[in-house]
Amino acid sequence: MSNPGVREKGSSAYSQELGDFTTTARVIPLSAAAIGIGILSTFVAWALLRLIAFFTNAFYYGRVSTVFRSPAGNHLGWFAVLIPVAGGLVIGLMARYGSERIRGHGIPEALESILINGSKVQPRLAILKPVSAAISIGSGGPFGAEGPIIMTGGALGSVISQLFHLTAAERKTLLVAGAAAGMSATFATPIAAVLLAVELLLFEWKPRSAIPVALASATAGAARRYVLGLGPLFPVPHHAIFIGPQGLLGCVLAGLLAGGLSALLTIGVYAAEDSFKKLPIHWMWWPAIGGLAVGLGGMIFPQALGVGYDTIQSLLQGDVPREVIAGVLLVKSAIWVISLGSGTSGGVLAPLLMMGAALGGVEAMFLPNEGAGFWPLIGMGAILGGTMRAPFTAILFALELTHDVNVLLPLLVAAMLAHGTTVLLLKRSILTEKVARRGFHLTREYATDPLEVLLVREAMRTKLAALPAEATIEDLRHILVRAPAHRRQHLYPVVDRERRVKGVITRNELRKLTESPTAEASLADVLREPVVAYPDQSLRTAVLRMAETGLTGFPVVDRDNWQLLGMISLDDLLLARVRNLHEEHRRERVLRLRLPFGGRTKVTRN
Repeated sequence: MSNPGVREKGSSAYSQELGDFTTTARVIPLSAAAIGIGILSTFVAWALLRLIAFFTNAFYYGRVSTVFRSPAGNHLGWFAVLIPVAGGLVIGLMARYGSERIRGHGIPEALESILINGSKVQPRLAILKPVSAAISIGSGGPFGAEGPIIMTGGALGSVISQLFHLTAAERKTLLVAGAAAGMSATFATPIAAVLLAVELLLFEWKPRSAIPVALASATAGAARRYVLGLGPLFPVPHHAIFIGPQGLLGCVLAGLLAGGLSALLTIGVYAAEDSFKKLPIHWMWWPAIGGLAVGLGGMIFPQALGVGYDTIQSLLQGDVPREVIAGVLLVKSAIWVISLGSGTSGGVLAPLLMMGAALGGVEAMFLPNEGAGFWPLIGMGAILGGTMRAPFTAILFALELTHDVNVLLPLLVAAMLAHGTTVLLLKRSILTEKVARRGFHLTREYATDPLEVLLVREAMRTKLAALPAEATIEDLRHILVRAPAHRRQHLYPVVDRERRVKGVITRNELRKLTESPTAEASLADVLREPVVAYPDQSLRTAVLRMAETGLTGFPVVDRDNWQLLGMISLDDLLLARVRNLHEEHRRERVLRLRLPFGGRTKVTRN
């Protein structure tokens, strides 16, 4: 009953199945589409930045212009307090009657689209999100443009992907390609944009997705030079390539302090959100209330309004007074926490850059002098690594923003320690907490599936009952009576005289057959086509085949001649998983140390 036409010939055919990667030629058209999305995302980023400048001029200076000007220079007096309130009111109306998904800072919304909606984003979101973000930032909101452009670029990629016959995984690739391209075009950071995609959005590290995303980011980075100009966005003074032990110890302290501040900011944002939920009014009005806090904060410290790229640049140059540092850490952080908790539209990267640089400005007062702007730069990278839980993205982001490769080692120390601090202090990051609050869980840890490493031959059972193909019903009755030990076996392989598998029969089917009054029928007449596993396949392959077929057990056969070798079932897969858990949690001392004078340590096991 077996079908030789579906058998694979020899181990050479299977060598391809066990290759390092599972990428197919589908990556070529996806890459072509990603390149086009990269170009379009560049112009979307350009349009968003021009919109921000337009609304800033309209709100604070009463003129029509797309030339960027900081809202801190306005001369409206106390009337300026009402500008963020008006912006928040407009955003609330847009969210209620347009799309609620414009609320927030972009990345959690992109995560939800990937995790919940099969990477399908409503087309109107590609328009409403950048407009709402431009209104929010243009009316003084203390946000950056990167979160909205990540969501907008992702929406663009998703909309384009929905025009073609693609899988959910392929739609996810193009959504993330648009998001990475948007970030690359905004900040001129193509490598950091790819790492952001891997660490926060893709949930995998596979060529099938990494290649299109990288090409989209590279395309946007190249196109930016013609549309938005060259980077780096924040040039810094030259720093020495070697800072010495005292400097590295300072980086340790900077990382720990950044991790603590990251935890406080995350807790503050969601504490503010919880406070708004207690208000006896509709959430549509929350952004206006958050805007009032922004307006009052702007009266105290005008540099807290808007994106604040000029303040970041000054902090990195190391030439700002202490009043500015205090204003950023106290006023900017407070209004950012309140307004973000109110559900308005805006990004988190630029505010985190400013607060991290201000923290570095404080550290520069007592840590070793490593050059102008050194500690603000370290604080900037560390706060990103701690708050976003994406340390490699933070390191490369800081390097690409400043082109100062000499700080790579200090950044590695500070960003990783900030990351470790927040991982130990908080269960979730500022990005994933919102997803968790909506009832969805995601893990940010990447590891090799243990079922991918173990092979079928390591988990299969070899003690089993096999039935001869030529057996009659009467023969089967005698066999089952003589072999009661295998009554728990759910699936019986049927073999010929050379032990080649000819088919399978379940225990229930066998019982019904042996209870039949007809004893002349042959077992071969009622066999089912076997679904088999091979000993050199991974257990993950076996699991996927079980999921595809709905079966919970297969015969294991030799690849060349289909001789029966054993059986693999779900129970065997669970035992293999238990073995992996033992490797994770069982502690033992492997080496025995010999001490002087004949003493020896004891081997202890837990």
